[in-house]
Amino acid sequence: MKQFEFEYGQGVLTANLPDTTDVFIPGETVKDPACIKEKDLEKAYKKSLKNPIGMKPIKKLVKKGSKVVFIVPDRVKGGEQETSHRKLSIKYILEELYEAGVEKKDILFIISNGLHPKSKEEDVKAIFSKEVFDEFYPTGQIFSHDSEDQEHMVDLGVTENGDPVFMNKYVYEADLPILIGHVQGNPYGGYSGGYKHSATGITNWRCIASHHVPKVMHRKDFTPVNNGSLMRHKFDEISMHMEEKMGHPFFCCDAVLDTYSRQIAIFSGYAKEMMPESWKVADKRTYVHWAEKKYDVLVFGMPQKFHYGDGMGTNPIMMMQALSAQVLRFKRVMSDHCVIICASTCNGYFHDELWPYLREQYHLFQHDHMNKLPDMNRYGEYYATNEEYIRKYRFCNAFHPFHGFSMMSCGHIAEENTSAIYIVGAEEPGYARGMGLKTRATIEEALEDAKKKFVGENPNILALPLTFKRAAVHLCMKNPKEDCMDEYGHIHG
Repeated sequence: MKQFEFEYGQGVLTANLPDTTDVFIPGETVKDPACIKEKDLEKAYKKSLKNPIGMKPIKKLVKKGSKVVFIVPDRVKGGEQETSHRKLSIKYILEELYEAGVEKKDILFIISNGLHPKSKEEDVKAIFSKEVFDEFYPTGQIFSHDSEDQEHMVDLGVTENGDPVFMNKYVYEADLPILIGHVQGNPYGGYSGGYKHSATGITNWRCIASHHVPKVMHRKDFTPVNNGSLMRHKFDEISMHMEEKMGHPFFCCDAVLDTYSRQIAIFSGYAKEMMPESWKVADKRTYVHWAEKKYDVLVFGMPQKFHYGDGMGTNPIMMMQALSAQVLRFKRVMSDHCVIICASTCNGYFHDELWPYLREQYHLFQHDHMNKLPDMNRYGEYYATNEEYIRKYRFCNAFHPFHGFSMMSCGHIAEENTSAIYIVGAEEPGYARGMGLKTRATIEEALEDAKKKFVGENPNILALPLTFKRAAVHLCMKNPKEDCMDEYGHIHG
């Protein structure tokens, strides 16, 4: 037997698995492409900014009096080290702006949280360099997007396919809107950055409800994750509609990042032309052609705090989203009867301050003919327009209430694509059972039960330690022809 440690609450849970168990750890099992050495980062940024793809350099796009707005991702991804992409890209772009005559008073930084919580001061300090924080935060020139601030949202009508588009007014009115993005694997549409950033970060729930919903997320082209889904198409269409209405494109500066959020490559320019080039590089790190067989059992664990915040690994609805995100990433290497075994303390900690509506939604799911998560979707607008929850989003650093429905839509994907999901080590197992999950005390017990009921005596097992502590990859078969295809026959990566 092999001994493993899996993420679990504030620590780890140990398990003994058969010697035949395979292991995948991002950045270790298959090495990332080389990142740019720290001493070479300044040169890489300046080269990219002076030679943008499909656009003129910044100095030719602005002059004295030009209004510039940076759109900067929140803390959910991207790294916070001193050499992080956010910090360095802003530093070198500011140099270009100042040399072109742009004045400090005409520059804003908007944190593109979308439906995520507004950033606290400690978050702002983590995202921005000390120099930028000290220069712009005290004067009110760094602030979070507020999707419910009607005075500072612009209704841009609908796309050709009828999707509503709303946009932050500060960005809409800027002479130069600058998108700072990260090209990291994302279960929603393949990659973050580029047009995904603008289509989700500076709009409102009505726009986001055109794609983060069952009719888009439960299509065959959504799982496994790829760059050609309807959701990805909607991101692009919404952002290009924004550009059309503004009368000019966003200037993008995206970095392809590795497992530790270090820069592999820098891309600047017009997103429509730039994104495909950045994806070519990112594919080498993200779509990992490694597996030589399909796996019947995936084993991993959840810490209490990761990605969306403290409580994600214990809040039952957020747990379902996290489980589904792994299915989206690993579906290509999962057998048709695959079972997931996941360690979670599942102790009833909802973190009501961060997700003030999810406890109520969880209890609603137990009643009123709610048989599966998509049945909850009919309550989307009811919650999204709840004034008390909106006030908590606007003034108490909580998630917007519609965000819970995008989590539920994703959460159903795990149920759709597995034979069973076991939560092990739950302190309050009823919460897991209330989401349709099986519970056992240990990973070993769960595996024995799965053998009897679903996968047979000699299953192929894949252990995935550090699943939520490392930037994830999208696992693929070693032979791409063996990957799962979407309904259009596309193989991505």
